[in-house]
Amino acid sequence: MSQTPVPPVAKRVEHRREHHGDVFIDPYEWLRDKDNPEVIEYLKAENAYADKMTEHLAPLRQKIFDEIKARTKETDLSVPVRRNDWWYYARSFEGKQYHVHCRCPVAGPDDWTPPQFDEDTDIPGEQVLLDENVEAEGHEFFALGAATVSIDANTLAYSVDVVGNERYTLRFKDLRTGELYDDEIVGIGAGATWAADNRTIYYTTLDDAWRPDTVWRHRVGAGLPAERVYHEPDERFWLAIGRTRSDKYIFIAAGSAVTSEVRYANAADPGAEFTPVWPRRDLVEYSVEHAVVGGEDRFLILHNDGAVNFTLVEAPVADPTATRTLIEHRDDVRLEAVDAFVGHIVVSYRREALPRIQLWPLYAQGEYGRPEELTFESELMSAGLAGNPNWDSPKLRVGATSYVTPVRIYDIDLATGERTLLREQPVLGDYRPEDYVERRDWAVADDGARVPISIVHRVGLQFPAPTLLYGYGAYESCEDPRFSIARLSLLDRGMVFAVAHVRGGGELGRPWYEHGKLLEKKNTFTDFIAVARHLINTDVTRPENLVALGGSAGGLLIGAVANMAPELFAGFLAQVPFVDALTTILDPSLPLTVTEWDEWGNPLADKEVYEYMKSYSPYENVEAKDYPPILAMTSLNDTRVLYVEPAKWVAALRHTKTDANPVLLKTEMSAGHGGISGRYERWKEVAFQYAWLLDTAKANHEGGAYEDELLEGS
Repeated sequence: MSQTPVPPVAKRVEHRREHHGDVFIDPYEWLRDKDNPEVIEYLKAENAYADKMTEHLAPLRQKIFDEIKARTKETDLSVPVRRNDWWYYARSFEGKQYHVHCRCPVAGPDDWTPPQFDEDTDIPGEQVLLDENVEAEGHEFFALGAATVSIDANTLAYSVDVVGNERYTLRFKDLRTGELYDDEIVGIGAGATWAADNRTIYYTTLDDAWRPDTVWRHRVGAGLPAERVYHEPDERFWLAIGRTRSDKYIFIAAGSAVTSEVRYANAADPGAEFTPVWPRRDLVEYSVEHAVVGGEDRFLILHNDGAVNFTLVEAPVADPTATRTLIEHRDDVRLEAVDAFVGHIVVSYRREALPRIQLWPLYAQGEYGRPEELTFESELMSAGLAGNPNWDSPKLRVGATSYVTPVRIYDIDLATGERTLLREQPVLGDYRPEDYVERRDWAVADDGARVPISIVHRVGLQFPAPTLLYGYGAYESCEDPRFSIARLSLLDRGMVFAVAHVRGGGELGRPWYEHGKLLEKKNTFTDFIAVARHLINTDVTRPENLVALGGSAGGLLIGAVANMAPELFAGFLAQVPFVDALTTILDPSLPLTVTEWDEWGNPLADKEVYEYMKSYSPYENVEAKDYPPILAMTSLNDTRVLYVEPAKWVAALRHTKTDANPVLLKTEMSAGHGGISGRYERWKEVAFQYAWLLDTAKANHEGGAYEDELLEGS
């Protein structure tokens, strides 16, 4: 009989942290120094231990990987999107990790029907813009940031990250000759925006805390240094830059978690000065879109000044303060975005915990027509715009999906309203949506709040069943329905997939977010626990078959719930988890800390915030009690949630807890916050996670054979 592997033991080195009269002795802070060879050796030892403890799952991992691969159309191409005189699309090829970006010419000015290319078709006039596989050669990690073509279609600007630290290198390709320009800009943010002169490019650079803090413009091929356009000195604010769909204005957006300011300039003027649309005011957020209404340039402005769920106003560009309300504030509707086109606007909003879109005609005399909501057949369908770069187009491109409906891409004829299905995400094999159930349920939290739950499973499943409960709950991020080929490998083994739409997210509007942040953050955790109890009390599952999953801020959720209610779960999987939250938020020198104070509070300045964060931060609250099995996954080059957080958490759990359940740490040694790169490598990572979840939940390991006797009471 083989011996059970012995886990690594992290040495304990006293490190004193004192704030507001409170002293915390942190024995594992030494793991922060990734330049220390001892730290790297420890992480490698943890990887070896995790591999040894999961080696019995190798056959299951291989099955899951093979299933994902078999269901995926590996050689494929996306629906072409027209931009001026070209159709743009991306190809994928069997055996290649990354996309190939291509274009072909349109047939003529009235050619608005995307060509129906087969993946094996020799496409007339096809031009390869960028082959990510070539760019990734020789690198263990690769991520594409910007990939944007100038308005005249002659130059491609693209940025790449080959480390995983989200600092990109920007390059330029002459699409007429295929040659690269000598210009190369290192260490920028991911994005880049062309001005309308086709020679000027705008981009951002990052400060030492990884905050995009400065906007620059560069003239391609001019041999001149870049010009600094705007610097944001307030460390709470991030910068982003973009061009309006009309190609008339460049916007610089400065935003914190609670305040925003937008500046605009003439996109055709390479030396343009930027002017605020509205000067920033604390706690007022707004976004801006350019429209032409009755021949007049107007700004459409979404804002929350006196309107917690936002309101939509319009104003002349000549006087952005002269506003007229288009959509009043509503308690039950959260306005999220507005997109303007020559003859219509599209409003994106959220009602009843689901995203929706509404089409408004614009008439030549300057009036708005009657709005029409675009509806879809499924209760849990989420829909939104999907590739509409053209200011003047006779069609609108939308996408829709649900937990059981693969992504569908439609063109809507704006003159007739006719809807054309261009593509449904292919799922190879015998997949049928009607073999699965998706439904909405509600749990009641301790304070009476009703928490939405999305539940997905196979038809005919015997309950109680193994269940995976997923949650996030931060930054007003919404966990909307979306289809996943990989998830089928869980559902087909008799596992229920459930999403807890907890406070801190934005599913039920801005107040749902507000009541899950700052000094109400614990609502996120207690909501998740309420959902778990609801699933157990309604016989969907049992504690011995319920596993939980969350990543990043959702990893904080997982860590907090593991401390608060470990008895409800069979296991926890935490991806790049924010589990040493207080240590991070106390250190303004760390990446992103200052910009996070609006989300979590400032524990440096406020004793109440310090005490509140310390009361839930997972690392500080590990206790001498039983925990179920735990798997933490992280990346060495992550700049958002540093690897040291899960490393310290795992060490503390092993040292303190009273059971013999394994706690595993797996670190990707050449990846960032988004995890490993390359689709086949990502599938392997998903297979690793799913195999662990299935095994921990005591679910059926067999794939494909969906038989009642395999599913009854595992």
